[in-house]
Amino acid sequence: MSLHDFADRLRTAEDRRAFLEKAATMAFGLTVLPALAGAAEQASPKAPNATLPGFGKAKSVIFLELSGGMSHIDTFDPKTGASKGPADAVTTKAGFQVTSFLPNTQRISDKLCVIRSMTAKVGVHASAQYLMRTGFEQRGVIQHPNFGAWAQHFLGRSSQTLPANVCVNRPSNQGNGWFPASHAPLPILDPATGLPNTAGVGDAGAQQKRAALLSELDRGFGGAVADTNVKAYNDFYASTFELMRSRDLKAFDIASEPKSVRAKYGADKFAQGCLLARRLVEHGVRFVEVRSGGWDMHATLEDRMEDVGAEFDAAFAALIEDLESKGMLETTLVAVTTEFGRKPSFEGGGRGHHPLVFSTVLAGAGIKRGHVHGASDPKGHEVAKDPVTVGAFHATVAHAAGLPVGTEIMTPSGRPMVIGNKAAPVAAVFA
Repeated sequence: MSLHDFADRLRTAEDRRAFLEKAATMAFGLTVLPALAGAAEQASPKAPNATLPGFGKAKSVIFLELSGGMSHIDTFDPKTGASKGPADAVTTKAGFQVTSFLPNTQRISDKLCVIRSMTAKVGVHASAQYLMRTGFEQRGVIQHPNFGAWAQHFLGRSSQTLPANVCVNRPSNQGNGWFPASHAPLPILDPATGLPNTAGVGDAGAQQKRAALLSELDRGFGGAVADTNVKAYNDFYASTFELMRSRDLKAFDIASEPKSVRAKYGADKFAQGCLLARRLVEHGVRFVEVRSGGWDMHATLEDRMEDVGAEFDAAFAALIEDLESKGMLETTLVAVTTEFGRKPSFEGGGRGHHPLVFSTVLAGAGIKRGHVHGASDPKGHEVAKDPVTVGAFHATVAHAAGLPVGTEIMTPSGRPMVIGNKAAPVAAVFA
């Protein structure tokens, strides 16, 4: 059977993509996914409406995702009376309060903008996490892209060899939505390991011969069954070879950091993920998402905050100070996000899900320093001033990164979509 006959048997897009991905692993010994595809791709930025301050100051974005639902009352929006939890409120040098669970965050408070008026309607973990990652509520079968995919669509790639979109400590690489496979985030499941299996099988000549064979196979995929994602996989091979030969590969090696720096971040996976994020943006990666799990504190909140909360507190402060010391905070936007808040009632040693009001944090890249935006009511039950939707939060990050907020793109199904789901950026958080 000829190569063209074999290719003709792979009639569907799913068959072709599955075959090419397996072929990449078997032929080259690689597990790098097609997030590295399309190194030559450069989308022309659309003409944005840059009337707000802070536009385009964020050359990179680090998205810290506190999965499970951070209690705003026990972190960035402390309360008194019946709502008070086990921690005390502490006044920071910036003048606003956080709880005693966040001693390191107190130290960097003058570099932060705390948004205390986030609000949503989704109080179920998977759906709320999807909303915070994409800016859209989950509906039907459509998959929405994460911020990194939007940015790659509008701005092109951020490096000739490194991916523009990376997620750390996530079991799935979902994120490109309706955009091509080349926009998918590169998943790093263990930041201590970094990017595994990049040495490949055989020498460079053997690898190039295997690439030529796969290219010949792909020529049989044309005509009525042509698939744009096949091109993304072909581009992936070429860009993977570039990365394997590139000095940029060292960006994934946090073991090369001084021991003093690694100790300041911490030894847990979230801390190592934050350190990896700093290294990646330092080498030209535009968007890095780092996940921290364990924030679903229905019970034993005090113990969990002394564990999970302390890990976040140390790593977050280390990241902000590290970026500042390297002169990178002015061009890097750090966002602390979560699925929702927790109920004002402290029962059974913890709090239930509460999406009506919660807190997020922004720092760097033209964002006001030592500032609090919005407020919850005295109990921490609902927004009292300046509500911010998740869509508006995404639009704010997008504006800071220089994306044309308000510009429609058409999905393959013919639906017009706008980053942030048509919400406007929050102008008041920009300096």
